[in-house]
Amino acid sequence: MNNGKGKPVNRNGNGNALAGEHLSIAPNVRLGENVKLSKFINMYGCEIGDNTKIGAFVEIQKNAKVGKNCKISSHTFICEGVDIEDGVFIGHSVTFINDSYPRAVTGNGELQTEQDWVVERTVVKKGASIGSGSTILSNVVIGENAIVGAGSVVTKDVPANAIAAGNPARVFRYITEEQRIA
Repeated sequence: MNNGKGKPVNRNGNGNALAGEHLSIAPNVRLGENVKLSKFINMYGCEIGDNTKIGAFVEIQKNAKVGKNCKISSHTFICEGVDIEDGVFIGHSVTFINDSYPRAVTGNGELQTEQDWVVERTVVKKGASIGSGSTILSNVVIGENAIVGAGSVVTKDVPANAIAAGNPARVFRYITEEQRIA
């Protein structure tokens, strides 16, 4: 694994992996071959596939998976429970959500812990593209080769080969055979 500039990633004394300044990769991150990392990245407990590029200011949480040959653009947040398959493009400032009814405290007023809620999964299928500034709510599947327009709020499944956009996102049309990449 390298930092995108041909430099190997080194682990420091506290167990974090470092690839230059301002990069935090926990020791439990599984990185594929030839992963390219920008600065200001925070990753822990996740899996990143071969040949994937991660832009600056990206956070990828535990139990999230990014497939092979993906591009994750800057300022993106990929939370626990998100599964991004191979060949996916994620634009700048895309946010994934994993809780339909988030709360800071329990019914008795105490700060919630991981035991107080259940992760809701999201899947982005092979070859899909998500435009910059989009928000992807939990419990949705974005289908193979689908395109989500910039600034969209995805509240329900997007079918394979569909082009969806808006708030809430809705399907406008389908990609023709010639426009498909997979």
